[in-house]
Amino acid sequence: MPQELEKTSPTTPPEPIAKTRPTRAQRRRAARRRSAIPSSVEGRSKLLENLVQRAYPSYEFFIFAVLCGAILGLGYLLDSQAFLVFGILMAPLMSPVVGMILASVSGSANFFIRTLGAFFIGSILIFFTGALAGLAARIWMPLTLTQVFVHSRLWWPDLVVLALGSILLAASFVRSEKKPFLPSVVVAYELFLPLNAAAFGLASGIGNVFPQGLFVFLAHISWAMFFGALALFFLGFRPLKTSGWLFSLLIFALLLVALGGLLLPGTDSSSTSGIQPTSTRVAEVVGGLPDVSATEISPSQTPTPDATSTKKIAEPSATLSLVASPDSTAEPEFTATPTLTAEPTPLYALIASSRGGGAYLRREPGGPVILTLSNDELVQALTAPLEYDGEDWVQVKVLRGNESFEGWIIQSVLKTATPSPDW
Repeated sequence: MPQELEKTSPTTPPEPIAKTRPTRAQRRRAARRRSAIPSSVEGRSKLLENLVQRAYPSYEFFIFAVLCGAILGLGYLLDSQAFLVFGILMAPLMSPVVGMILASVSGSANFFIRTLGAFFIGSILIFFTGALAGLAARIWMPLTLTQVFVHSRLWWPDLVVLALGSILLAASFVRSEKKPFLPSVVVAYELFLPLNAAAFGLASGIGNVFPQGLFVFLAHISWAMFFGALALFFLGFRPLKTSGWLFSLLIFALLLVALGGLLLPGTDSSSTSGIQPTSTRVAEVVGGLPDVSATEISPSQTPTPDATSTKKIAEPSATLSLVASPDSTAEPEFTATPTLTAEPTPLYALIASSRGGGAYLRREPGGPVILTLSNDELVQALTAPLEYDGEDWVQVKVLRGNESFEGWIIQSVLKTATPSPDW
């Protein structure tokens, strides 16, 4: 009986050895080892090859570039900030920009040309779709196009945001296998919006949008590459050969020249820069030379009286001139001369906005906008200032082709070249 109990008694299996999970510090050290830049030449070469494969765009980049450009063009056509934000959210991952930054730091000319070509094709697609929207805008002109002027100007806040976005984009791309979508959206916002606005302005015929928007795009891409390259340089990326160092120095020199020419004072920044906005003062009046119309009166025969008088200088008259004889006595001769009819001197204004690129023409003081006036567009003041809601408004007239539009703008931003009693 005891033997049977021994046979039937179950045997307890050995308890499995519990696996110990790594601590937070161990996981942090492991992640740091994976993200560290290899110090050896072979390790850095392998890392660079891996990054090159990830940075080169696929066909999705070009598809989303077309979709993004079309939505941005629609946003400019509707003057809608919501559509512009939606279009940027549809922008592709800015991997070609990372590729150009990486090639600039590592000194790879071949890789730089390949990624530059891919980025150039994507930019052409953005430009083409914006031009299509600009052509469509000609049908519904005049339109309010505030967003087009805003995004075709340089602003210091945009440069600060772009610098942070490019640093995060480059650092996140090389230190993690995940796609950095958030910094990519920031960079796409600062690059694609001015490029699409430039194309829209070129196709729609709006003044002071092209090439200003294109200059802003070039300044932004140079700015992004410069700060992204600095970030990778401090992370440990260096050229491996002497030729690579020469190529990197050449790229950095070109970036500095481009930034100096587009950002520093001394260039014509009045039409491309919005660095110093001035509240709502959007127009500047330039006094034009008035055209005086002369009404010619047909001569009428007037009898010449016989008179003798001493020599005397006659006072000038608008309709009478005296012809003096050499004798001491002169016989006045009445002759007919044209009479000038005086007309009110018109005042002309030339739109020269330092913010937004133009001015609003409103149906009534403080009323709805009926037209967007571009910079360097001539308007004529029609009335004396009228006070409304604490502001002085002036009615003006502007010509667009064969059509004339009348509306109101703020008088406080108008300046005349010659004094006027009503101003």
